[in-house]
Amino acid sequence: MAFALAAGIILLAGIRLSVVADQLADRTGLGEAIVGSVLLGAATSLSGLTMSVTAAWQGYAELAISNSLGGIAAQTLFLAAADIVYRRANLEHAAASLENMLQGTVLIGALSLIVLAIAVPELSFLGLHPVTPAIFGFYLLGLGVTKNARETPGWRAERTRETETDEPDPQAQDLSLPRLIISFVLLAAVTAMGGFLVSRAAEGAILVFSLSESVAGAFLTAIVTSLPELVTTIAAVRRGALTLAVGGIIGGNAFDTLFVAASDVAYREGSIYAAVGEKQLFLIGLTVAMTAVLLMGLLRRQKEGFGRIGFETVLIIGLYLAGSSILIMR
Repeated sequence: MAFALAAGIILLAGIRLSVVADQLADRTGLGEAIVGSVLLGAATSLSGLTMSVTAAWQGYAELAISNSLGGIAAQTLFLAAADIVYRRANLEHAAASLENMLQGTVLIGALSLIVLAIAVPELSFLGLHPVTPAIFGFYLLGLGVTKNARETPGWRAERTRETETDEPDPQAQDLSLPRLIISFVLLAAVTAMGGFLVSRAAEGAILVFSLSESVAGAFLTAIVTSLPELVTTIAAVRRGALTLAVGGIIGGNAFDTLFVAASDVAYREGSIYAAVGEKQLFLIGLTVAMTAVLLMGLLRRQKEGFGRIGFETVLIIGLYLAGSSILIMR
């Protein structure tokens, strides 16, 4: 019942978030890529962040980490689902954006830092692993690079007939900016509240049904807390805001790596990286592979493949299904 209630809250907030984010992109002039990868990506990830931090505070280290990594994998899968929904052409071709590709590199870099922390978990300074602040710093560096790339791009993706350009809606200038900001913040807060409910329900399910923390985090909580990304992505695609849709997923994935750093701060039994096992390392490998395939798709920009979906969509779905099966069987 708690899971259903949390999922309902997250879904309703997510639907409205995509609309407000699109309006903010037009009203502020920041563009869909920046608003999608930073604002929307962060807002839709708040439920997962709340979930991971709460789990870490309660001592569920594997649940906290698996929720973060499983969320990245699930959200990348959702982008493949959006490609199937968009029938005009391959979504990664139509939503060409340098900013989104840069956010993909930020994600891979942050995941690499987490692997380094797992390799030497005994390092600590004032009770904190040195990689934890490095993850926050690397994320902020990535935001700066992404912003500069939009203002002074070194290169641009070639525009084709199928490319959906990010053109601001003139009517958006009539909207109240303070009202849009307040609406966005309130919806983000509702999403975060849903994450707290998911955390409490997951802890109960682990105790009652003797579930593995890794499996519960990677599939149960990760999918529920990732519902905002699914809803906002599909809604953005249906609105024609393709760059916003892709940016929301990739930016949200990059933001999700901060879950791990925040969980290390909240974890009271030492370095959380010391509590990570083989299943979490496997999840990191899976998310890196899925992200690499997505970046290949964004760079290759195949107009259409078999069934009007890109090769990256097929590979992402295959990787997720294979990885999930292996993790569950182990």
